[in-house]
Amino acid sequence: MSDIFQAKEHETFLTEEERLELIPSLSTRAELNEAERANILQARIWAMRPRTLKRDDLVTDIFGRELHRRMFDRIWQWAGVYRKTERNLGWEVHRLAEGVHNAFADARVWLQCETYPLQEAAVRLHHQLVRVHPWPNGNGRHARLMADILVQSRGGADLTWGAGAALESPGRARMAYIESIRKADAGDFAPLLAFARS
Repeated sequence: MSDIFQAKEHETFLTEEERLELIPSLSTRAELNEAERANILQARIWAMRPRTLKRDDLVTDIFGRELHRRMFDRIWQWAGVYRKTERNLGWEVHRLAEGVHNAFADARVWLQCETYPLQEAAVRLHHQLVRVHPWPNGNGRHARLMADILVQSRGGADLTWGAGAALESPGRARMAYIESIRKADAGDFAPLLAFARS
């Protein structure tokens, strides 16, 4: 991360609306990013435990909501709760539960019927979750972790998502990730699969 970007990130203050929804007292985007990273790391540790990976409900909207809650439960009051406002991305609010349910139902069928290789099924689940965009924040991070969990639960090779780049921060890796999602939206999954494996 460049020094200029780091300085701007530290100087960028959170909006009043964001601060009202926070659990801890934070003022800057940098503080928020650091707090979220720590919370997500704890959720990842929980998710990758053998006991968690063996759960029967791993590929369900119930588990998806629990995962999001664990990822952000120390940061946001709405952790694990679908968004209640319309956005320029994603499905309409009244269809979010349907969209998430369908994404997981499709993934279960793909896995049962071996429609796609494991990594591709996980990346396609990620894509469907990102398209629905059910959360106020953290959609990409949640969908990537969900894909990682799916692959790990079945003993597959780890996905690397742009060699572990910080995709929530502006930069080339984020631009490549977003472009690969747009191509998947149009039906071309090869770039997103390549990015997830790079």
